[in-house]
This record gives sequence, structure tokens and C-alpha cells, in this order.
Amino acid sequence: MINQEQFRRGLLLLLFLAAAFAGLGYRLVDLQVIRHDELAARGEQLTQQKFWQAPRRGDILDANGNILATSIATKNISADPALVGNYQPMVAQALAPLLNLNPNELARKLTPQITRNPRGELVTNGLHYVRLAKNISPETWLRVTSLMSGLTFGLDEKKLTRAEKGFYRNLREHAVFLEPDQKRNYPNQALAAQVIGFPAVEEKKVNGRIFTQIVGCDGVEAIMQKQLSGVAGWRLTETDRARRELVSLRDEEVVARDGLNVVLTIDVAVQHILEQALAEAVQKHSPKGITGIVMRPRTGEILAMVSLPNFDPNQPNTITPETKNRIITDVVEPGSTFKIVVVSGALNNGTVKLTDSFDCEHGHFAYAGRVLHDHEAYGMLTVKDIIMKSSNIGAAKIGIKLGEQNLYDYAWNYGFGHGTGITLPGEVRGILNKVKDWSKVSIAQIPMGHGIAVTRLQMVYAMAAIANDGWLMHPLIISRLQERDGSVVQRYAPERVRQVISPTASRQMIEALKAVVTKDGTAPGAALKNYVVAGKTGTAQKAENGGYASGKYVSSFIGFLPADNPELCISVVMDEPKEGYYGGRVCGPVFKDIAERCASYLNIPPDPNLMTNAPALATDNNYRNPQKP
Repeated sequence: MINQEQFRRGLLLLLFLAAAFAGLGYRLVDLQVIRHDELAARGEQLTQQKFWQAPRRGDILDANGNILATSIATKNISADPALVGNYQPMVAQALAPLLNLNPNELARKLTPQITRNPRGELVTNGLHYVRLAKNISPETWLRVTSLMSGLTFGLDEKKLTRAEKGFYRNLREHAVFLEPDQKRNYPNQALAAQVIGFPAVEEKKVNGRIFTQIVGCDGVEAIMQKQLSGVAGWRLTETDRARRELVSLRDEEVVARDGLNVVLTIDVAVQHILEQALAEAVQKHSPKGITGIVMRPRTGEILAMVSLPNFDPNQPNTITPETKNRIITDVVEPGSTFKIVVVSGALNNGTVKLTDSFDCEHGHFAYAGRVLHDHEAYGMLTVKDIIMKSSNIGAAKIGIKLGEQNLYDYAWNYGFGHGTGITLPGEVRGILNKVKDWSKVSIAQIPMGHGIAVTRLQMVYAMAAIANDGWLMHPLIISRLQERDGSVVQRYAPERVRQVISPTASRQMIEALKAVVTKDGTAPGAALKNYVVAGKTGTAQKAENGGYASGKYVSSFIGFLPADNPELCISVVMDEPKEGYYGGRVCGPVFKDIAERCASYLNIPPDPNLMTNAPALATDNNYRNPQKP
């Protein structure tokens, strides 16, 4: 018979076993159910790793395939602090001279940061990864590997256990490692910098590792960010204790897709010609700034675009607010170049003919309480003469005859008051007030190029429309997108926007514009020996503080050639030139220099009636591989 003491002992044992099984059950539920996701993720962290593969950023090429922007493969040095153990000071002291780093700062990077998570558990921050240095040369990496493999730590290797030998082997071979990266390079330095743009580098952390991404900040680099960037790839694989990939246990892999190459309409040879000519004009006239555009009026393709001062995208310290692309970001009163709008509109409407005459009041014309002036005391001038002589009063009287709404409509249809839609960031619309907001004198001032603000791009595209039978074209700066092997993904074809004036009005306007570059016109210095040029000068006093600044002018000349079969339209605009300020005088000769060199490079046939003076066309052109400006 069981006594009471035995019964009590049995009961206690039973209760103990029940409590033990209950605790074990709770623990199993906690591990298998409550904390399943957390522990599974931690297990994957210890045994699996996702390796991200950065795509190569696409190149930016000119129309002939010359590289304007490219990505160069580089290497970064990183480390696994978990493999360094307690030897941070020794490793840092050895590596610091090779990496040009402070030893104390390097030791801090190599030390895992211990913190407590919300559950109160001790965890490390960045235990298995820290970046030490970027853009390391192959020579530096060889010195690093040689140094790491030679570290002895003052130990006798023969006395170490197997585990200790494994630790020091991993420290020497795997604690510091190399990672692939890329950086942006611009082989032509400042050439076409405002069109191409410049990059920034963004860093992001994925699974505890730092990855860099190149991000465009302006120009084509910014506007085509998605196409240039490509798509990142990744692979999921098993790792060993040293966090090394076990290739045989690789589970998944998605290959990175490189970014597309962006091919521009820019021609580096034409770009070089334009930049060199404008740089020489800066030396001669010391303007605050100067811009130039070379384009094909029939297609809207921009062959060159320059705004000085510019910058070198390889050197971020050269980028300032003054180096922005003023061709699309700034507006100015156009001055007399805007007379092409009112006169072509009046010709198209039948309001005037080229032979109609207007009294230019000997240089003084009172209208709506204001007195308008000409730079010379003209009397009777035909419409053609008004363009040739650039008479403000004549243009004002044509505008009055055309009417407010008609003038507004033609200005709008030419593209003023709204963006051209060029594939570049930062374009502004300009200022073209609605008729209801005009003052009484606006109808006389706007034909002179006052009371309206335009971008330099808008003005050259209006001139190009006149050269192109009245058709306004969409501006093209990007020709196509292609893979690295050259296969085309997308083409950007020339696109007509609208026909602003008729071909007949266009031809009449061209006849008037030809007279501008004759000895009786305002730009004889823009005339070419072997090509007939049509163009228009502009000299606009700068608007400041609600009035006009004394002695400050924006001077311009916009022209095209050959006048009767236009291949090129060229714009030159100077901001506050110091040596003279009339557009024909300071900008006309610059236009001539650009036009002569571009026509030679592009083998544009001379005008037939000038063939007796024409030199042989260029066959071995040095502009194919221009020297860096």
C-alpha cells in the first residue's frame, strides 16, 4: 500500500513533468507560430543573401555616334566588420595610408555598432557590411590584398586551433573585399554641357548594403533618366559562415538590364564650330553672356546649342547659376527680330504687300500718348524697306493696320507665350499677354519687340518657320534610343506643329529678309560670299525695374542659308556687349563665321548664281574630330 509520502512525491513529479511539457509546448508555439516569420527571416539572413546587380547607365551620343557621356566601371572597397573581430585598430592602422583615410575614423567604421531593438535584444547595426573607399584603382587594390594577406597579428600560427585558424584566414581573405561600381565621364569636357546636363550620385541601402545610383540633374541626363538608368538585377543564393556566396546553391537570378543609349541630333563638329565662334566673340565684345543655335529648319533638328559661360560636367565646382542653359530658361524682349512676326502676318493676311509704303515720320511717331523713335530719320519706306532698315515706326504702323487680335494670333501660332516642347528640362513659356490685358500703345510697341518676352529658342524657331514655307516644326534634340549593340528601340521623327503662314507669304518674307544683309541693310557683315543669306537683326534695350536700363542691350542676329533652299538656321544673341551693341554690327560677323564653317563641314552646295566664286567642296574635313575647345 502506497503511503502518503510516496503519493506526495509522485504528485510533485507529475506536476513538474506537466509544467515542463507545458513550458516546452509554449516554447514550441512561440517559435513555430508566434515568432515564425521573424525567426524565418533571421534564418534566411544568416544562410541566404540577395546580391543586387546595378545596371550600366546608358551613353549619350551625338548624331554621328561620338560619345558625349559614358559610364566608366570603377571599384569600391568595403568590409565585413564581423570578420574583423577585435582587430579594428590594427587593420585600420594598416589600411589607412593606402586609402588616404584617418585611422581612427576607419577603425570606427570597422567596429559593429551594438544597440537594443524594441524587444530589448542586443543587435548590431551594419554587422556584415561597411563601405570604406570609392573609385579605387587596380594598383591600390593589389596593395590592399597584399597587405591583408601579410597580417600576422603577432601570433604563432602553429599554436592556433582549427577554429582560430579559420577565423584569421577569413579575416585576411574576406574581411575586406572589392565591389563593382560606375562613374559618369564626359570625354569632351564642356562641349554641349548644357544640352547633356550633369549627374549626381545617390546612395541607398538594400539588405544592409550600400548601392550607388547615378541621377541626372539637368539636360538630357535628367529628362531621359528612366531610359538611361536601366533596370537593376539580383540573385538569391546561399552563403557560408564568412558570408561568401555558394554558387552551387544559387536559387534565383535576374540579370540587370543596362540603360539605353540616347542619340542626339547634336553634331559635335557643328557644336565645336559654334562654341569656338562664340568664345572668340566673347574675347572681342566682352558680353555678359552669349548664346547660339544651329538647326535644320525643315526638320527642327538642333545641330548645336551653346550658352556661355558654360561648365565642365566632370567638375561639379564649375556649375553655377550663370552656367544654366539660357536659351530655354531665360526670357528677353526680342527687339527688332520680332518684326518678322508682324510683317509676315500682315503679308499672309493680305493686309500689306512688299511694295506698300508707310510714312515713318522722320524718326518720331506719336501714338496713344507715347512717342516712338527710329534709329534714323526715315521718311517713306516700303514694307521690304521697313524690314531692311529695321524701322520701328514702320513696323508699328503695320501692326496697327493688322489689328490687335490678328497680331496676337500670329504671335501665338509662331510659338510665343507657350513652350516649344523641346525635350530638355527648364523651358519657360515667355510672356505674351492676352489682348484684353494690352495697353493702348501695345499694338504699336509689340511689333517693335517691346512689351513681349521670348526665349531665344522660340525666336529662332519662328525664323525657321519662315524658312520652311511657313511650317513651324517641333524642336528635335533627341534622334533615337538604342541598345548597346546599336539596335534601335525608338526613333523621334520630325514633326510639324502647324502652318503659320502660306508658302507665298513665306517667299515674300524671304525676299525682304535677303535685303537685310545687303550694303543698305542693317547686317551687311552677315553676308556670305557663296551663299545668299536671309536674316534679321535685333537690338533691344534691357528692361529693368519697370523701365529700360541705360546702356544695356541684348543684341541678336538670326538668319538662314541658302535663302531660297534653306539648310541651316543660325541664331547669335549677345547680352550686354561692351564693344558696340547693334545686332548687325556685333552678331552679324559671328553668324558669318559660323555659317561659312558649317556650310563647308556639311558640304552644302553654294547658290547656283554664285558658283563662279565657289571654292571646291571640302572632302577631307578636319571638323570630323575637332580639338577640345
